[in-house]
Amino acid sequence: MADTAVVDVDGTLVDTNYQHALGWFRAFRRVDVTLPLWVIHRHIGMGGDQLVEAVAGREVEQRYGDEVRDAWKAEFDPMLKEIVPLPGARELVAEVKRRGFRLVLASSGNPQHVEHFLDLLEARQLADAWTTSEDVETTKPAPDLIKVAVDKVDGARAVAIGDTTWDAVAAGKLEVPSIAVRTGGFSAEELREAGAGWVYESLDALREDLDATPLRRPD
Repeated sequence: MADTAVVDVDGTLVDTNYQHALGWFRAFRRVDVTLPLWVIHRHIGMGGDQLVEAVAGREVEQRYGDEVRDAWKAEFDPMLKEIVPLPGARELVAEVKRRGFRLVLASSGNPQHVEHFLDLLEARQLADAWTTSEDVETTKPAPDLIKVAVDKVDGARAVAIGDTTWDAVAAGKLEVPSIAVRTGGFSAEELREAGAGWVYESLDALREDLDATPLRRPD
C-alpha cells in the first residue's frame, strides 16, 4: 500500500505543455535553430538540462545550451498569465490528501514558476512538500526528482502521477507505480508503453476511479 503520492505539476495539474513547447521553439530560434514544434512537444516533460541535446543534438547543447535555457525562461515568463489549472486539479490533490497520503507536488521547474503554480492551485495548505529545479541536478527521465520528493516526506512507498512518457519512465527506474493522465497530449498507448499502469483521460476521471489505483482508500 502506498503512503506517498508524488504528483507532477506542469502539464498534470496546470495546463502548460503547449506554452513550454512554444517557449522552447522561440528560444531555439534565437540561436538560428528551427525545430518542428511536434518534435519539441514529444520531449516536454524532460527538464531543460536534457531537452536541448535530446531535440537538437550534442553540438547545439555544447554551443548554445545555457543560452537556449536562458532564452526559454525569457520566452516562457510572459505566458505565465495565460496558464490556468487543469479541470479537477485541486479536487484531485485534495482527495488524495483527504485519504491520508503524504502529498508532494513534484516539479523540476524554475522556483518562481513553481511558486506561481502553487498559488494558482491554492495548494500550499494541502501539500506536505514540493520540489523545484533547485532540488535536483538531473531531471526526468532520470528518477532523481521522484526520489527527492519521497525523501522530503520520509515516505516508504510511493505512487507517481504524471502526464508524459518521461514521468512514467522516471518512475519505472525506481520501480514506483505510475498513473498517467492524457492532459499532456500523449496518447494512452504511448503512456502505457512508457510504463504507466493506469491511464485516464482527465483528472476528474482519475479522481472518480482512485479506488482502482494504489491511491485507494486505506482498509
